[in-house]
Amino acid sequence: MAENNIPKTKRPRIKVRQQESADRIKNFNEVPFGYNEEEAIEEASRCLQCKNPTCIAGCPVNINIKKFIGHIAEKNYKAAIDTIKIDSSLPAVCGRVCPQEEQCELACVMQKTKNPINIGALERFAADWEAQNSKPAAVSVEKIKDKDGKPVKIAVAGAGPAGLTVAGDLAKMGYSPVVFEAMHLAGGVLIYGIPEFRLPKTIVQREVDYLKSLGVEFKLNVAVGKSYTVDDIFKLGYKALFIGVGAGTPMFLGIPGEQAKGVYSANEFLTRINAMKAYRFPEYDTPAKLGKKVAVVGAGNVAMDAARWSRRLPGVEDVYIIYRRSEDEMPARTEEKERAKEEGVIFKLLTNPVAVIENEQGWVKSIKCIKMQLGEPDESGRRKPVTVPGSEFEIEVDTVISALGTKANKLMTSDVAGLKLNKWGYIEADAETGATSLPGIFAGGDISTGSSTVIAAMGAGKKAAKGIDNYIKSSILK
Repeated sequence: MAENNIPKTKRPRIKVRQQESADRIKNFNEVPFGYNEEEAIEEASRCLQCKNPTCIAGCPVNINIKKFIGHIAEKNYKAAIDTIKIDSSLPAVCGRVCPQEEQCELACVMQKTKNPINIGALERFAADWEAQNSKPAAVSVEKIKDKDGKPVKIAVAGAGPAGLTVAGDLAKMGYSPVVFEAMHLAGGVLIYGIPEFRLPKTIVQREVDYLKSLGVEFKLNVAVGKSYTVDDIFKLGYKALFIGVGAGTPMFLGIPGEQAKGVYSANEFLTRINAMKAYRFPEYDTPAKLGKKVAVVGAGNVAMDAARWSRRLPGVEDVYIIYRRSEDEMPARTEEKERAKEEGVIFKLLTNPVAVIENEQGWVKSIKCIKMQLGEPDESGRRKPVTVPGSEFEIEVDTVISALGTKANKLMTSDVAGLKLNKWGYIEADAETGATSLPGIFAGGDISTGSSTVIAAMGAGKKAAKGIDNYIKSSILK
């Protein structure tokens, strides 16, 4: 451990141990091991315990980061996790998948020396310590009741990060939230999107079980907008509805040959692998036919997830990331790019697909691409890719996975009269309260912002919970 006479600002950031790349591509286990107790104490001891902890403002759910890290440094791990859970119901999830380097760690004072506290790893340590050594702190609140003495029920459509957060916060306030989830498991993108080796599903279930202990009820295999209309929800006695169904409609390339057999959307591919356990075929009867060579088009975190999953599946020899800009413009987290490279994923940059080539049986044979060069910045601030005339070439592949992002889920929004949508089909919701154009209906997460991060959706859920609370108290219970 670091000597006490070494200034905190000079102590190195404690690295998180992880599986070697040669080993991890042969299994589906979590890649980082997380801190052990000694490592966690040493990293927590680097924290300056600032008088003005700017890291807290950098957290979308405003966890008291200074306080929980101080508790870890003092070996009071129970107090650390209890502090986190005041503001977050998903600490084991956030400690693993949230982009702390763009949020709380970016706001850390130690960022000035490029050596911020590893807040994410410490959050994971506290959550995992609780799972191994303690039971979650009991939360007992008086139930809020309506004028007839019945518990005030709030409906939540979607059990993703936004829905889980709003449900947990409402339960802590005394409401009786019921989460309706179309899938067979609660968790949303945490279950069907993020790979097992980044976020084990037992971790997600652990967080869901904690919410159940708070009084959150889950109704699975029920799609609001299909199983029940929004009108049905209110007729059943729910006093408000939160819509957190995500943005699950996949986007495709729009190029010739895209309907060939062997072309997947990242949504379908990751759902097959994660939620339906295709990686354990034939134990689970959900195959995912890939062949020897796989091309993943896109360069965000979803693209990295698809590429890294492909690298682990039987029979796959080569996996390509095809991206029309350079690595500097890639939206994926730095650690995800680095891990993909370590695992042998081949980056084909400044490359844009123009067609999928089929064989005689209609299966993918290759992907035709054209080389690009970067021009002037576009509206996103990134340099615009421009084609290089006459530079077409083919990459021999058996599978193409389109990881270009998602669009608004229309299952609910298209059937709710008066619900205001923006030009992209997302629900217009107040950024501070989650309120929509219809009284009693709130929204948050990807269905109102477009594809974003887990922690951003959680932040929206926290704000919506407060918005719902104010709405109920000012109109329903008044």
